[in-house]
Amino acid sequence: MTEFRQQALDYHQFPQPGKTSVQITTAAESAYDLSLAYSPGVAEPVREIAKDANDAYKYTNKGNVVAVISDGSAILGLGNLGPLASKPVMEGKSLLFKRFANIDSIDLQVKHKGVEDFVNTVANISDTFGGINLEDIKAPECFEIEKALIERCNIPVFHDDQHGTAIVTAAGLLNALEIQGKQISKAKIVCLGAGAAATACMELLIQCGAVRERIYMLDRKGVIHTRREDLNEYKKLFANNTDARTLEDVIIDADIFLGVSGANLLPVEAVKLMADKPVIFACSNPDPEIKPELAKATRDDVIIGTGRSDYPNQVNNVLCFPFIFRGALDVRATEINTEMKVAAVKAIADLAKEPVLDEVLKAYPDVQQLSFGPEYVLPKPMDPRLLPKVGKAVAQAAIDSGVAMLTTTPEY
Repeated sequence: MTEFRQQALDYHQFPQPGKTSVQITTAAESAYDLSLAYSPGVAEPVREIAKDANDAYKYTNKGNVVAVISDGSAILGLGNLGPLASKPVMEGKSLLFKRFANIDSIDLQVKHKGVEDFVNTVANISDTFGGINLEDIKAPECFEIEKALIERCNIPVFHDDQHGTAIVTAAGLLNALEIQGKQISKAKIVCLGAGAAATACMELLIQCGAVRERIYMLDRKGVIHTRREDLNEYKKLFANNTDARTLEDVIIDADIFLGVSGANLLPVEAVKLMADKPVIFACSNPDPEIKPELAKATRDDVIIGTGRSDYPNQVNNVLCFPFIFRGALDVRATEINTEMKVAAVKAIADLAKEPVLDEVLKAYPDVQQLSFGPEYVLPKPMDPRLLPKVGKAVAQAAIDSGVAMLTTTPEY
């Protein structure tokens, strides 16, 4: 057993199993406190909520609780290991919600017999929460599940593997293109991978100015093109009218390579075929599609990001999901729409251009300095400005787009 593996197991077992717990938020010391907390005092908020459901936000924790829900069908890079095996990951998401945005969350692992069963289970308990974060659900079921829950629930439903990944990826790519002197509207984009994250990334990049016809997506069978007859409805959105069939065919003169596929799938021969000043985001975890040192040895003009914390330009969902939920909860948004996602992209991208705080550098002792450039296109997760900047931008976008029940932008 490696030292790190043992440390990870010990971290999850000690000082007590798991990573989260429930804490009391009000007085419970006297008999009178208990009479207020439970019978007979609890009857008063019950009556108020029965008259007006919105009073649940006033008298309960609903407005600051997110459910983190999975069926364990696509756990990290480990695959379909079942609902219970996903619990450490869901507890981890709950930890991050609390650590970065002071949002309470409950992790739920759902056994089900299909999409309809999963949707019914979640929809039937959704009134308990202020928002729902879906996680580690395989494609294409994740698309159907999210769409159905958005239609049935009047609270934000957000599949982080899709949209959190897309928001952070878009922010980093826009900044990298700016550094390289390129425009998203003119960029040729190659996406290796055609699952939930890939589809969401490409759709959001289009909202940020990318041209659909200049996007080339590949799955295990090669380029997704219009003459293929094996495509589901989600892949068809990116079927390109092209004679290209392989990665080597489409990557010629590409400005961007996005990998959401598997380890070591981008060969150096393909990197050499890319346009001048290319951008590579190799996001497969734990091992990227190409190691940064290999990409840089192949091209000295490349900007590269990965999903790993031990390389520069980590594409990390924690830059997004706690803060997009914070903004959504604070204005009681009924959904997380495209306008809110684009607002998060811009806020994250803009923060990377600001001077890095000393307290951020202290959190990364191996880093001497950070400034906007080829090895710093995204802010660090420990930057305390993420909460006010992203949360406020998302809240304002919810208000402006008409999905907020409250119309005052929160101050953080």
